[in-house]
Amino acid sequence: MTIDDRLFGETADGRKVFAFTVANTNGLEMTVITYGATLQSFIMPDKTGKRSELTLGFDKISGYESSHPYYGATVGRVANRIKKGRFTLDGKDYILTRNNGIHHIHGGREGFSRKIWDAYPFINGGTAGVKLFLESPDGEEGYPGKLNVSLTVSLDEDNTLIFQYHAATDAPTIVNLTNHAYWNLSGAGKGKIYEHTLSVRSSAYLETDGDLIPTGRILSVENTPLDFTKPKPIGRDIDAAGGYDHCFVLDSSGSREQSVMEVFDPVSSRKMELYTDSPGLHLYTGNFLKGETDRTGALDSHDAVCFETEAFPDAVHHKNFTPILLKPGETYSTFTKMQFSLHKGS
Repeated sequence: MTIDDRLFGETADGRKVFAFTVANTNGLEMTVITYGATLQSFIMPDKTGKRSELTLGFDKISGYESSHPYYGATVGRVANRIKKGRFTLDGKDYILTRNNGIHHIHGGREGFSRKIWDAYPFINGGTAGVKLFLESPDGEEGYPGKLNVSLTVSLDEDNTLIFQYHAATDAPTIVNLTNHAYWNLSGAGKGKIYEHTLSVRSSAYLETDGDLIPTGRILSVENTPLDFTKPKPIGRDIDAAGGYDHCFVLDSSGSREQSVMEVFDPVSSRKMELYTDSPGLHLYTGNFLKGETDRTGALDSHDAVCFETEAFPDAVHHKNFTPILLKPGETYSTFTKMQFSLHKGS
């Protein structure tokens, strides 16, 4: 394992942003930058040994400071949507930043994705990575309590990419963190992800309204375009689904031995298996990428796919959802593991 740290660039207001690149002996390489605790790059060989970039992103800090759809960012204090940007906690009403129409999404106007995190690289045997830290003050984006967050992103010689999140608060608050990387296992900028074969160990999903806010109903995937209980190409039913932007209720989570999702690209033979202790997996097929750009140039809808491990969106308004409340003295903790490999088929 090797790790290299360097200056990635300076923000428009002169703040330094650093990059940490970790490589293993199998040709896999990841880069994390301190702006937004962002997975800026992930490179992997294909079946012929050719190495390609698999994620959307930018090579300059100016790209991340511009308007973009959260490429590789750590999003929080609460990922996904909160209806009308408000919630009640201990009898008090809180008004959050409304940055998605009348709703709140991914932590607000800045959230965690536009903050510069403190970071420290490490190598521990066959694992290397970076530990990142952020303090979110009481009242930021409308959230109560000072929140101290730590995130460890690591890569090992087994080709495993791991995100480990922890947080503590000095007052009751809500927390739901995730990473928002956009993946194309054929290679970023190589076109649609329609032929990626996907399976998700989920028999149910969250119904949403016209604003993609959960209604509270948990519905079966059976006989719907959202049924990935058996592997199928993402593109097979994508039009019938109206593009995927859905939270799946995972049948089982928390095991480091049992994956909750597998995705395979027959073009490159790259495969990703995902493990998490989160109750939900939000599948987003880049429905709104048309008109966006990244390091590869102009993008189109469905050029990449996100696998956001998370607690259920808008959980603060639904008693039947897993709660996201964090109290003083408690520790928020969650992990996501992505295992990469090369396979002849899936």
